[in-house]
Amino acid sequence: MSSTGPWPPHEHRPAAPHEGPSSAGRPQPWDASGRPPTAGPSATTPTVTGPFATTPAVTGPGWPQPVQRRTTTLVVEIVGIALGLAGVVWMLSLILSQGGTASTVVAGLLAFVPLVGVVAAVMWVDRWEPEPRMLLVTALAWGIGVSTAVSLVFNELFALSVLTTTGSAVHASVLGTVIGAPLVEETAKGVGVLLIFLLRRRYFDGPVDGIVYAAVVAAGFAFTENILYFVQFDDMLTEVFVSRAIQSPFAHVTFTALIGIALGFASRARSRYAWLWMFPVGWLAATMLHAVWNGSAVLALYDVLYWVFQVPLFAAGIVLVVWLRNDEKATIGNRLTEYARAGWFAPYEVEMLTSFQGRRAARRWAAARGARAKDAMQDFQEAATSLAYTRQRALSGRYDVGTRRDEKELLAAVTRARDGFTAPPARRA
Repeated sequence: MSSTGPWPPHEHRPAAPHEGPSSAGRPQPWDASGRPPTAGPSATTPTVTGPFATTPAVTGPGWPQPVQRRTTTLVVEIVGIALGLAGVVWMLSLILSQGGTASTVVAGLLAFVPLVGVVAAVMWVDRWEPEPRMLLVTALAWGIGVSTAVSLVFNELFALSVLTTTGSAVHASVLGTVIGAPLVEETAKGVGVLLIFLLRRRYFDGPVDGIVYAAVVAAGFAFTENILYFVQFDDMLTEVFVSRAIQSPFAHVTFTALIGIALGFASRARSRYAWLWMFPVGWLAATMLHAVWNGSAVLALYDVLYWVFQVPLFAAGIVLVVWLRNDEKATIGNRLTEYARAGWFAPYEVEMLTSFQGRRAARRWAAARGARAKDAMQDFQEAATSLAYTRQRALSGRYDVGTRRDEKELLAAVTRARDGFTAPPARRA
């Protein structure tokens, strides 16, 4: 197989980038050998118009030079996972005391089925810019341990307060299910998403990121809650499994996703404090939707509302997610096109980076050149995508020291990665 470019030339052969009077150091057109172009050093550093115009991305002679990555603390992730594990231990001891080891193991295996399905769907949503794995593990730990433990305690307190006030166990059960549970559970889950937004805001770039983090937290919550339900209702396990794992595996995800979407739009707002009013809006919407869901079960209208309300709502959610993913694609294309005008990318690179088919073809081409080129192409695609969102943050008014530093590092990473996959393949002995 001949190496004719980072994707099949008969499908994606692009026109050569425009060359201006100062094209030195910019990606060059395809040469006669068919190899993709490379960027050489120049005396001047390309800059980007707009908010980046005053700060060259890489300085010093003979750019790009490797940028020393700053030491990133994992305190947030470590603390979040530790809290989650503490909650898991407490919940596990409680469940074991109710159902015993065998029943708990069976319930755990059954609860794992919808969890895998939900996580797979989340990974599909998160394809353009995958979130940091440690942060996703933290979100999952929060959902599995923290939000379930907090919810269990406060749900019981709410029901007890109603019982004490009204003296009616029926009122306590109904109000606890329809009002207490939605208020408590969406707060417990939503706080986890909010903490990620506040403490790791550089990884929170829009509504899709919000959906991903919220869905992972909610998936963790539903996992533990399913185990508890399967243990408590082991005498009708089949019916409960079908209801929770087959008919409604995305119920909690749908509720909490509204909080994530609200925070995602807050991340793109010019005001850094937009979350102060957007988070309550998302939380209120999630709580009301959760209350309708629980109320349908209490009023014995579950089957009716499931088909006339929940299913259409879930379908609308799918349409929204697809639209948001397309918006992500447009954002990446628009932002990288701006860098291309400044000389950091060739037009065909932007075309490749805004197509899953183009990305796969580029990785296949790089893999044929060796492991080093394959890894470099992967790094190139990831760094370029992150760069697009870094510029989007700047255009949203978040052009601070951290954003400038990220831009500098990512531009250097893009160029180093390009050098990695365009270098001649190593000759075999």
